[in-house]
Amino acid sequence: MVRLHKSLKVMSALALSAAVLAACGAKDDGKGNTAGGTASPSDASASPSGKASAGGTTEFQFYFTGSQNVKDLWDTLIPMFEKEHPNVKVKEVYVPPGTGAQPTYDRIVAAKQAGKGSGGIDLYEDGITYVTQGSKDDVWDKLEGSAIPNLANVNAATMNDVSNMAIPYRSSAVVLAYDSSRVSEPPKTMDELLDWIHSHPEKFAYNDPSTGGSGSSFVTTVLYKDLPEEAIHDSDPAIMKQWDAGFSVLKDLGKYVYGKGIYPKKNQGTLDLLANGEVDLIPAWSDMVLQQLNEGLLPKTVKLQQITPGFNGGPTYLMVNKQSDKKEAVYEFLDFVLSPEAQSVIVDKMNGFPGIELSHMPQQMQDKFKGVAEGFRTFNIGDLGTEINKRWQSDVAAQ
Repeated sequence: MVRLHKSLKVMSALALSAAVLAACGAKDDGKGNTAGGTASPSDASASPSGKASAGGTTEFQFYFTGSQNVKDLWDTLIPMFEKEHPNVKVKEVYVPPGTGAQPTYDRIVAAKQAGKGSGGIDLYEDGITYVTQGSKDDVWDKLEGSAIPNLANVNAATMNDVSNMAIPYRSSAVVLAYDSSRVSEPPKTMDELLDWIHSHPEKFAYNDPSTGGSGSSFVTTVLYKDLPEEAIHDSDPAIMKQWDAGFSVLKDLGKYVYGKGIYPKKNQGTLDLLANGEVDLIPAWSDMVLQQLNEGLLPKTVKLQQITPGFNGGPTYLMVNKQSDKKEAVYEFLDFVLSPEAQSVIVDKMNGFPGIELSHMPQQMQDKFKGVAEGFRTFNIGDLGTEINKRWQSDVAAQ
């Protein structure tokens, strides 16, 4: 299971060029990519207060990243919203994956520190890492139901997890994907999964954790299997000392996984092995499996199951820049995104779980996610994920 096109008005862009872009290093990253380099002036009719000016509209800028399906989603939802809300215009700024998430966030922080407002970023989409970091840096606006009525459709505990600093507009989870024609009783716990792998040599695969979230989830779940539950919310480096047993398990497992130690690249790598019948069981993102089942890219015999305690999963979040002067327009958009109408589009387009509670969705949507949308856990371990990948490369992949 988790994805820059326009900036401020010309005057704002000129003001930011020295103070903000220099501060956040908006320059070539060595791969030919730049942060903020595609920005263009916004609608001159927008009011500084964020309210629509007389006879005009308010335009705000929405930065998001992800695969092409994420862009396709917003290309569908935004016109729907603008048709129903002609007083608001949403300027999409798509950041291709791997090119600008950190520079985009850095730009928000740099603008705040320089006293230059939002830096041209009113609404931002990303994962829990940036929700947490942005809360520490005090760049996110606290969201209230009085401004966004449909926030009542979101699970209160989910909002409490992020102190109301972000909206979980969609979710997905890592689950076990298996071919039911060859696996009649899939494992239901991590211990059962490890036993199954030993009993079925080379019929299980997981991808290099640095190349995709499903492999990362498997590795992390093994490492934290016998640690206290609260450890998955702990980013203290001291906990790294408790990974030894888990890495020993992963190292030993190498001779039982596909190819006796072959770890495919990216989430798709293991899905290809499952599709070709080379393996029978893999960890995979639920939305990817559902989409590929719908498109006939996986055999109809492929089924999904979550283990207990679950693999990691969780929402993709929308965060409102605290420095934005277009908040009222942004709130109007967020309220639409949390409507059952928009959420149904999200489910159809992304094959992910809705961001609102299933009880607010049509019955067929509720049935679609029965047994899959429940049980996943949200791992929030900060920079420790990078440390896990480094040690996995030396302790497991190098063997």
